[in-house]
Amino acid sequence: MDNRTEILDLRTALEVLRGIEGQLIETDTAVDPEAELSGVYRHVGAGGTVMRPTKVNGPAMIFKNVKGHPDVSVVIGLLASRERVGILLGCEKENLGKLLCECALHPVMPEVTEEEAPCQEVIYRAEDPGFDLFKLIPAPTNTPVDAGPYITMGMCYATHPDTGLSDVTIHRMCIQSKDELSIFLQPGSRHIGAMAERATELNQPLPISISIGVDPAIEIGSCFEPPTTPLGYNELSIAGAIRRQPVKLHKCVSIHENAIANAEYVIEGEIAPGVKVVEDQNSHTGFAMPEFPGYNGHASNECWLIKVKAVTTRKNPIMQTVIGPSEEHVNLAGIPTEASIYNMIHKALPGKVTNVYAHPSGGGKYMAVLQCRKTVHTDEGKQRQAALLAFSAFPELKHVILVDEDVDIFDSRDVLWAMNTRFQGDRDIITIPGVRCHPLDPSSIPEYAPSITDGGMSCKTIFDCTAPFHLKEHFVRAQFMEVDPGKWLK
Repeated sequence: MDNRTEILDLRTALEVLRGIEGQLIETDTAVDPEAELSGVYRHVGAGGTVMRPTKVNGPAMIFKNVKGHPDVSVVIGLLASRERVGILLGCEKENLGKLLCECALHPVMPEVTEEEAPCQEVIYRAEDPGFDLFKLIPAPTNTPVDAGPYITMGMCYATHPDTGLSDVTIHRMCIQSKDELSIFLQPGSRHIGAMAERATELNQPLPISISIGVDPAIEIGSCFEPPTTPLGYNELSIAGAIRRQPVKLHKCVSIHENAIANAEYVIEGEIAPGVKVVEDQNSHTGFAMPEFPGYNGHASNECWLIKVKAVTTRKNPIMQTVIGPSEEHVNLAGIPTEASIYNMIHKALPGKVTNVYAHPSGGGKYMAVLQCRKTVHTDEGKQRQAALLAFSAFPELKHVILVDEDVDIFDSRDVLWAMNTRFQGDRDIITIPGVRCHPLDPSSIPEYAPSITDGGMSCKTIFDCTAPFHLKEHFVRAQFMEVDPGKWLK
């Protein structure tokens, strides 16, 4: 079944899941958004790098009775199962990376519509009496030590002051006051950051819309990173290709920017030029929120400030959120990572890598498993070239595991089988020390190893678990009779 032209908003996605057993559960039991909501979902379907015990591949969950927020629901875990992502994007789960690769190569640009936008059924302006983000936005905290309520699934949309080109990305944002958000923009890594820096150079605010509760194609497409999507590439065009029709945008009510028309919530505001805030200024815990490696992120003292001008919503809106280290983050970050790696390797070494998997243990960023094909003796060594290309395609990647075609890259037991039977540490480990990687890796600090001269540097490592071509016949797996087991399982 191909749902790509049918699922054009969050509500349709939820209706599709309601029709599939085991994919969605709903509860009317009251829940506190402060840590309790995430604490519940940890056991229902968080997975990823969340502290055990947690459940992998559990259903998505809708909380219909959120304390302090009447007439509002919160959905979590929509994309926390790769199978569920496949259902919502109309694609086999094993081929999601290839689908996104194809869509990134054939984008469909978004369009601004003059029609009434669902996201503007209700309008709250910052100058209105009683305007308060804490009351309007049911943003949860992930843990009791979070800096505050976090918006974790906000599609941040802005336009470069010089080029006029727009882009969408996802960043962590914390509600700081009744009309202020902090936004963490990692220096030099994402497009909105470059826009904010340029606006600051011009001493002008950067208008930004934050659309929450959109369709899965937009959420997945928004997570691509350079070099696959360089500055000026609008990732909403990838969503358009997945959906086979343009994403509709609508003019904001209080700023000169567009928002995603099908969103449940839109926060409209401006990034203040050059203003930096302490992320935990209200909680003073020293922490931000748990990040994808599974550890609590340290609160930043250099977050940018968003001055909110308005909030618009649908009637009875549905808030969408994600647990930072959950399987949902793995899929959001990892599937675009797979697409980026597959795209670059396919261009340079066509046919030599048949699939890529961004492994959950790396949060979708740190580890990739490459399924390699060797058909002639000159293919030996190209698998290691492919690993080097993977590091170029996704600079935050730390580890690459290479396996043969007969290994199921989505089955960790099979990958470790290859490591145990086709790998010798003294000849099959290739290390590249002192390379910039990702600052959230807690081992990437100078105190950890002499090769790390600055925080965020790592030793990138290739684990070549492929059988040497000249010994290929020595590594043939036991062959079983091909049968249809259905005859015996009736």
